[in-house]
Amino acid sequence: MIRINMQIDKFNPPYPLKTAVLFLVFNRLETTMQVFEAIREAKPPRIYIAADGARVHLEGEVKKVQDVRDYVMQNIDWECEVKTLFRDENLGCKYAVSRAVTWFFENEEQGMILEDDCLPSQSFFWLCEELLERYKNDESVYLVSGDARASESFEMKEDYTFCKYPMLWGWASWADVWKRYDAEIQDWPKLKDSLIQSISGNKSTQNFWYDIFQKMYHKQINTWDYQFCYLLFRNKAKCITPRLNLISNIGFGIDATHTTNLNSQSSNRKKFEYSFPISHHLDSNSEMLTNKFYDENEFIKRGLFMRVINKLSRTLIKKND
Repeated sequence: MIRINMQIDKFNPPYPLKTAVLFLVFNRLETTMQVFEAIREAKPPRIYIAADGARVHLEGEVKKVQDVRDYVMQNIDWECEVKTLFRDENLGCKYAVSRAVTWFFENEEQGMILEDDCLPSQSFFWLCEELLERYKNDESVYLVSGDARASESFEMKEDYTFCKYPMLWGWASWADVWKRYDAEIQDWPKLKDSLIQSISGNKSTQNFWYDIFQKMYHKQINTWDYQFCYLLFRNKAKCITPRLNLISNIGFGIDATHTTNLNSQSSNRKKFEYSFPISHHLDSNSEMLTNKFYDENEFIKRGLFMRVINKLSRTLIKKND
């Protein structure tokens, strides 16, 4: 019989946290403060702070970046080891994040990664820690996520399941996995036909990822996360996702780099707390349903959106010719 883990109002840590956290910040003080307070409550024994440099051509950004750094450094008031990677120049999303994660995993064998707009519940930290330990020798598992959306589409009874897509709004992984990450996806031309076919039988999903990876390879998108998707697909690896959502993305808005749509259903989603201990009973049916959800919902919508944007871009180019 499967024990269903019910959400609780107040989380009581079962033991002091032992795992390090990488906190990625930039220029948004309001969201940084909220995420930092969650980290502060969890009291990780080691915290890594990475910040990209300001874009000097943007008025006021130098001060915004410095205000964020000052706030974080002045409010680390629990006993912990602190390491910082503060850039003087702006590297952009692709390299600022990916190189910060590389730096983190040069110092840690495993750990959690939070961006300045990914607000975690307290359960996130302990769930990640437990699953990092449990699956550290499983070569098929590449990361643990606190982001759960698919489980809302069916009555998932397991405390967590596997997914072929990496959910990167609050996640944890291992240094051995990150060593395989390639920001440039250099072998895409050689692998693209077989890789796309292996992702999904859903044509919309295939089209979506083909378009994304083509743009990534030709450096037309400045981001770091699609390359992690590529890594999972390339190696037929898995992401662990919880039954209860543990992350709320509070960063949607005009100041965001990519999440600018304030009306997105992914914005400010409710997060929950788990009761511990968690159950490790897994049902392969939930993995199938999770993957099906993303294949038949997320990427059809995203694919349609991208086709509209591409069409508008082509129309504007023609008008300007």
